[in-house]
Amino acid sequence: MIQKPPVRLAIYDMDKTITHAPTWTPFLLQTARRGGAPWRLALVPFAGIAALGYVGKLISRGRLKYVMQRMMLGKRMSPAEERRAADAFADRVMRDGVFASARTQIAVDRAAGYRLVMATASYRFYVEAIAKRLGFDAVIGTESVRDTDGVLLAGIEGENCYGPAKLRMIEAWMAREGIDREAAHVRFYSDHVSDAPTFAWADEPFAVNAHGPLRLLAKAKGWVMPDWER
Repeated sequence: MIQKPPVRLAIYDMDKTITHAPTWTPFLLQTARRGGAPWRLALVPFAGIAALGYVGKLISRGRLKYVMQRMMLGKRMSPAEERRAADAFADRVMRDGVFASARTQIAVDRAAGYRLVMATASYRFYVEAIAKRLGFDAVIGTESVRDTDGVLLAGIEGENCYGPAKLRMIEAWMAREGIDREAAHVRFYSDHVSDAPTFAWADEPFAVNAHGPLRLLAKAKGWVMPDWER
């Protein structure tokens, strides 16, 4: 029997792995400023209070995302508004927000036959525009609540794609794609220790731009630590 070659997957986190900085707050601020409701910028201090609530473990990450989206984008966002906002922000990120070394590694993985997958805690509705410009094949991200007409609402549908949930969502995506884990070779790139479950699950874990707890964990596990910030 001829054995099939393994499916090659290169799975990347986005914020501070591929991009220089987190993207959610900049996306909200740009969209509020350009979306005909600049008055919403006056709510930024209240969003900051909500962020402090998350730091103090008074609210969850998911609740924080809901509060920030509700303040900055409002109750509803039509599909056309959503596309315009995502495309405008993706264009900004591509101009000066992506590590050159990340672009290089993405190109290397693509040339080596890896299927490029972005797995991020950020909302998929705006991440897909960035991933498309970078040549990714698929995006796994936090899903948004929508009404029956597909209008974007504030809130998370399902799990926040973070920590152990990210690995569950990757595995669910692989199941939908018909990819057997035993028949796949997985590279995983991330900057954050919250992705420890996915690092441990991957065949080739890369602790990119590792700081603090992740650097300590990567040293203990012997994971490669590329520095794409230089």
